[in-house]
Amino acid sequence: MTGRTDRTLLGRLRHLYGDVFALLYLAVCAGITVWAFAVSAGENEDASLAGVIPLLATAPASLFLVSLPGGIGMFLLAVVVGALVNAAVIGWCSRRLRRGPAH
Repeated sequence: MTGRTDRTLLGRLRHLYGDVFALLYLAVCAGITVWAFAVSAGENEDASLAGVIPLLATAPASLFLVSLPGGIGMFLLAVVVGALVNAAVIGWCSRRLRRGPAH
């Protein structure tokens, strides 16, 4: 049937994050988060601010969550939630722009 929406969880996730730009954004966020952990893992004489980059890439949602106590777990949760929120917005914008002007 045409015009019918997929109401399953997988269908809703595909609708939110199925756009190529949203997936590319999620891949970049995952890459910079892995990079930040790799840079910060070694013993450095000077402090590394690499953890700021994933937070800025996933702002504004990540900035609200990172202020809560919880250490590394809250940092990861903030980055993941921020990336998912932003990817959903990017996907919505991409679909809307491809649709063209409303007549």
